[in-house]
Amino acid sequence: MLSYIFRRLMLVPLTLFGILVINFAVIQFVPGGPIEQILAEAQGEAGDAAARITGDQSVDLGQQQQRPSQTSSQVNARYRGAQGVDPELIKELERQFGFDKPAFERFIDMSVKYLSFDLGDSYFQDRSVVDLVLEKMPVSISLGLWTFLLTYLISIPLGVRKAVKDGSAFDISTSWIVIIGNAIPSFLFAILLIIIFAGGRYLDWFPLRGMVSQDFDSLTWWQKIGDYLWHMVLPVTSLVIGSFAGMTLLTKNAFLDEINKQYVLTARAKGLTERRVLYGHVFRNAMLLVISGFPTAFLGLIFTGSFLIETIFSLDGLGLLGFEAIINRDYAVFLGTLYAFTLIGVIFGIINDVMYHIVDPRIDFESREV
Repeated sequence: MLSYIFRRLMLVPLTLFGILVINFAVIQFVPGGPIEQILAEAQGEAGDAAARITGDQSVDLGQQQQRPSQTSSQVNARYRGAQGVDPELIKELERQFGFDKPAFERFIDMSVKYLSFDLGDSYFQDRSVVDLVLEKMPVSISLGLWTFLLTYLISIPLGVRKAVKDGSAFDISTSWIVIIGNAIPSFLFAILLIIIFAGGRYLDWFPLRGMVSQDFDSLTWWQKIGDYLWHMVLPVTSLVIGSFAGMTLLTKNAFLDEINKQYVLTARAKGLTERRVLYGHVFRNAMLLVISGFPTAFLGLIFTGSFLIETIFSLDGLGLLGFEAIINRDYAVFLGTLYAFTLIGVIFGIINDVMYHIVDPRIDFESREV
């Protein structure tokens, strides 16, 4: 097993390099870019754009307030003067963002920095990509962790019960719940919850924005816990509805597949109780597929499954960070977060294989081709 893990780890740099090459190449052909973004905003919001160009980082990307300055008026004049954009301004922006270098050279510089986990700085915020990721991560981890726990706590018992009662009234009735949960997107269910429970039209039981209340710092420790959980109810419920259906069906099908095997019939013929057969023999084999997917499922919920929910409930997490980076052409944030997420994803893939071996030591990866 150790030699297999070592071989997988040796492939990590090659995997990261390939993904970065593809995405960096795609970016070169995407219309628009950070320079075009700044110039477009300079036409209507010169103060904000000029602040980003000249280093006045007190203006955040998400803020729309304008702060007049001498440099701001100069850039605005250069932009609006003549019939188009001042070529010197374009060159100045290209030097600032590094676009005055060939694409190959920029990629090499970026790759060398990534080896030391220097993910660069945001184009539009005076902060490093690492700092941005670390700041947003607690929000996404909170959503992902609670969704992961509740999804598995609901799906596994329900899936086992449906397998045991296959074809019964319980199985049929719960299948309707699973079908509805699988059919409704998480973001649509989130909007429905807001309308019903967050003051949209009917009840006003839960808050609409943020992870905590504005007076969070003044609360006692137990009030802080209650306030945090109170804010988590609606977004986590939205994510669970969209996640538990697939896991429930996976658990049911895994158990049904094992229940119909010969060793189960043999165990029953020996006089073992149904409970002993189910949890002493079937459970371990059936749960292999489910348990081994824990790391990947958790990773997916943190990094890819919640950006719409974060947007709807104004939760400033990793999903929203990546979405805004794409929209605003902040390539430094996009590529930096992609590198970090890919690295974590590859490591979690190795952990998946280790989980297979732990759950069932009969699985041997030593002779497996990587």
